[in-house]
Amino acid sequence: MTSALEGVRVLDMTHVQSGPSATQLLAWLGADVVKVEAPGGDITRRQLRDVPDADSLYFTMLNCNKRSVTLNTKTERGQEILTAL
Repeated sequence: MTSALEGVRVLDMTHVQSGPSATQLLAWLGADVVKVEAPGGDITRRQLRDVPDADSLYFTMLNCNKRSVTLNTKTERGQEILTAL
């Protein structure tokens, strides 16, 4: 059985609630969603954290079913990788 968005890749460069929720829905529909984070990581990894040194439940809930990569898009190499994705 195939999914509605099988074969579609989505680069998720969103933050906080609406963007991650939208891309999570795309992932549930079968898209290959790659969360692209700056070198410092998504700010919501640390917000509302219950367990020290762990990703927050808030971040985990909004970004499950996605792959993730840290990428510095301010460098030439980072821009090359982003284009390749």
